[in-house]
Amino acid sequence: MIERVERVDEQDRVLAVVGRDEAVRRGWLHRIAVTVCRDREGRILVHRRSEHLARFPGHYEVASGGAVAVGESYEEAASRELAEELGVRPPVRFLVKFLNRGGLSPHWLAVHEAVLSDAPDPDPDAVMWHGWLSESELLRSMRENPFTPDSAVALSHYFAAAGREPA
Repeated sequence: MIERVERVDEQDRVLAVVGRDEAVRRGWLHRIAVTVCRDREGRILVHRRSEHLARFPGHYEVASGGAVAVGESYEEAASRELAEELGVRPPVRFLVKFLNRGGLSPHWLAVHEAVLSDAPDPDPDAVMWHGWLSESELLRSMRENPFTPDSAVALSHYFAAAGREPA
């Protein structure tokens, strides 16, 4: 099944509906929504992608998310991805959107935040490990382990949107 996304321009206006693989292959702008999850103590959920995934197998991530489907808002995509990947349905709060030219291909990246009350129940096809890290533990882990390309830039924009530096 072909994952359909909206190809967009530099102002995030829809140009066409295309396959996601084609958008990545051709370097066309499309939309991605991610969510940084915290617990009540302020720790950040980190997960490791399953080894069999096509994109960045075995890499760690600081946010859960994926492509925004055709006709879907960034917030709807963020909520859907949390349910699919982590088995949770918390309210998501939009923080920031920016044009990200890193990673596999250029895309608009919308970063959200959610505070999880329920324990995550990750999809084992997508997530092979997850854990809660303090900000200092997370920053140390990012220096020592392979993280997806979007992780560092998403986290940087996340902290900037919150108006603070990581602890």
